[in-house]
Amino acid sequence: MVKYVNPILPGFYPDPSICRVGDTFYLVNSSFTYYPGVPIHESKDLVHWRQIGNVLDRPENLPLYDVYHSGGIYAPTIRYHEGTWYMITTNIGNLGNFIVTASKPEGPWSEPHLLEGADGIDPSLFFDDDGRCYYCGTKGRENGKYFGDNVIYIREIDLNTFRFIGEEYHAWYGALKEVEWPEGPHIYKKDGWYYVMIAEAGTGIDHAITIARSRSLTEPFVGCKHNPVLTHRHLGEAFPVSAVGHADLVDDEDGNWYAVCLAMRKCDGVTNTGRETFVCRVTWEDGWPVFNAGEGRLLEKGSLPLEEYRYNDGELGGYEADMTLDMNAKALPFKAVTLHTPDEGFAKIGDGKLSLICGTNPIRAEKFVSYVGFRITSMHYEAEADMEFVPEEGEEAGNVLLQSNFFHIRSVISRQNGKNYARVIYSNQEGEQDILCKEVTKTRYRFGISQNAQSAVFTIDGEDASYSTGEIDTHALSTEIAGGFVGCTVGVFASANGKESANRADFFAFSMKND
Repeated sequence: MVKYVNPILPGFYPDPSICRVGDTFYLVNSSFTYYPGVPIHESKDLVHWRQIGNVLDRPENLPLYDVYHSGGIYAPTIRYHEGTWYMITTNIGNLGNFIVTASKPEGPWSEPHLLEGADGIDPSLFFDDDGRCYYCGTKGRENGKYFGDNVIYIREIDLNTFRFIGEEYHAWYGALKEVEWPEGPHIYKKDGWYYVMIAEAGTGIDHAITIARSRSLTEPFVGCKHNPVLTHRHLGEAFPVSAVGHADLVDDEDGNWYAVCLAMRKCDGVTNTGRETFVCRVTWEDGWPVFNAGEGRLLEKGSLPLEEYRYNDGELGGYEADMTLDMNAKALPFKAVTLHTPDEGFAKIGDGKLSLICGTNPIRAEKFVSYVGFRITSMHYEAEADMEFVPEEGEEAGNVLLQSNFFHIRSVISRQNGKNYARVIYSNQEGEQDILCKEVTKTRYRFGISQNAQSAVFTIDGEDASYSTGEIDTHALSTEIAGGFVGCTVGVFASANGKESANRADFFAFSMKND
């Protein structure tokens, strides 16, 4: 038995999809406007994970242009069939629904195969026993009564041409009467039954997992009388884990079943870490799945009937509790992200530093920002960055605690009216305000962020100055207040704030340490 602590992937890893090949499990997640997209992890025990790449890692297969912060890549599904890996997803704002393929899960993955006529979002693939493949997705119901009045539909797809064949079948409308947002469907086959499992009722506290079955993919599916089969909606707003939904099922080599799903951990009533990946046991009774039998909810801790397997670079929960960016590496690590499809050569790492060009766009833009960041996995951490920067007029560089382009707190060295300033800037939907603004004279500074629950302290230290903001409330850097579907990241950036620039900021250290 292997012991687990939920979430198994802490931090902003929503909409998990999983499959198994041999004794190894593979997991992908949504990435929205972060680049590269669709992180892919592997594990042998569902507890210790290591990232082996990003499925969408080139501008050709991940265009993220002029889309809002929670646009981009929604709800990927990963499947394997007869030597080929398939990842299907939606790129909101650019490509729509598409498939990429690979001969190895770490890639390289193909260019996108666009799916003509694939309306809606949250696509999934199902391979039947005869090798035929079916697309399953969600879209607005014809003559729908309200926003989110959706239908789960199925259609056969030819994977040689990536075109639909045959008729479209409406499988299910969700478990509840007048349900909103039946979405995130996956199809399974077990003991002669076809099952379609979905999420419904939106991504907030009412989120739930429901399931239906049929003897045929071309006949209506009938819902389980126990629906929802997993939810935390009945536990109340004060319960520390909420918004449970968007699950995928997988079995092991011994016939045991499991589910991965998303949920949100709250800190003082709101969620800053985003929707994370959780695991639970699944058993089958009377032809239906039971999630954590005897409990009926996600557990903080538990055990799974698998042999423990730790990768050399893996820790419990998949990500190291401490992270130090190797400034002598040949490339950024897989878990590093930027915002939107980047300009070529914006970041260079090696020879003891990470060098960022001052990007044209300010950090509040819904366009590419010269930023390198990492998901926060806790609400108790220390982050530090050591930067040397000689700003030109209007430029700024430093570090940032980022929920979205609008909602963030950034700590920078900037130049205005011929003078350099150390600034800490609080940003929200309405605009920006300086929490700290002091004139400085040097070029090298160390930035610090100390997060303790919903309070963060920002520091700027140099030879000529040492400043601290005191405690800043971070409730607004949450899904509940800022909106959208992402969690916070912390990183470093450089911006010319609207002008072209060849200037760079050099970072000699970056680290995050969870308390």
